[in-house]
Amino acid sequence: MPLKKSNPDFILIIVTLTLLSIGLIMVYSASAIWATYKFEDSFYFAKRQVLFAGVGVAAMFIIMNIDYWTWRTWAKVFVIVCFVLLVMVLIPGIGVERNGSRSWIGVGAFSIQPSEFMKLAMIAFLAKYLSERQKYITSFKKGLVPSLSLVFLAFGMIMLQPDLGTGTVMIGTCIVMIFISGARISHFVGLGLLGVAGFVALVLSAPYRMKRITSFLDPWEDPLGSGFQMIQSLLAIGPGGLFGLGLGQSRQKFFYLPEPQTDFIFAILAEELGFIGGSFIILLFSLLLWRGIRIALGAPDLFGSFLAVGIIAMVAIQVMINIGVVTGLMPVTGITLPFLSYGGSSLTLMLIAIGVLLNISRYSRY
Repeated sequence: MPLKKSNPDFILIIVTLTLLSIGLIMVYSASAIWATYKFEDSFYFAKRQVLFAGVGVAAMFIIMNIDYWTWRTWAKVFVIVCFVLLVMVLIPGIGVERNGSRSWIGVGAFSIQPSEFMKLAMIAFLAKYLSERQKYITSFKKGLVPSLSLVFLAFGMIMLQPDLGTGTVMIGTCIVMIFISGARISHFVGLGLLGVAGFVALVLSAPYRMKRITSFLDPWEDPLGSGFQMIQSLLAIGPGGLFGLGLGQSRQKFFYLPEPQTDFIFAILAEELGFIGGSFIILLFSLLLWRGIRIALGAPDLFGSFLAVGIIAMVAIQVMINIGVVTGLMPVTGITLPFLSYGGSSLTLMLIAIGVLLNISRYSRY
């Protein structure tokens, strides 16, 4: 372990806080009309998001100063706690159901989403496992199967809620980590075919998922049903043009695009700030991922490298899925845009993850 601790990655801090600031502005802009209608308070969602952001930023700076090796020590405990919370979510009276998904545990006026925290717990656990047993990773029985067993168990419990979006991000993140650790490509080919079959089975098992697939291929087939969100999202992005309609001037947030402050906030941003604004956001995410990759490459040990890779993969996959859905490149699935979408658990989790990454950067040689 290195003895000298340097300053955290300044660029990563600036990029994160810039994305967060833009997110706070856009949450208010996107939610003001809906908040006024539903709660008679245009700042209802914005105030809560500011509170979540304050807690998340405080956690980020605290964790930035806690040695990342602590996550290796407590990885098993974190995973067990998250599994317990995933079980509690499914218990009537404890789990809170929203839009057909029981993914939250109510805590007073607020609620937490355990599946979000499971993503980070699984990253920490897998980083510990892979760093300690990397010599076995090329073995299907001794390396690949044990590393994926717990991941798929967590995925199965998340799907009981159901929450395909969060489960997909977690699975994708873990696969990237295992691939980076040196697993054989031939093993991934077999698992990939099995994964495709499993995905098809999940889609066929729930009619609403099949509708999302068909609406992705042709949203105008059911413009008032399964294709509604995608059509309204595209109708927001299109008129935005190069420079946008202007901050606060979105038309689709007037009850056309459902709850625009959450999964489809990028559509409102593109409508108000145009292609330039949307491109700037993508540029910021690209810069964040670049700094994360440099930190992973310069980490002093395998655990730090795998932990950094997992965090960066989680952010990248979530960004690609969210923007892909909003722009019509992927079927609709409920997933937030990191740092921008409204949501306490997602925002807090992402800021905590960045805090871990910043601590790794204090020891990283890059």
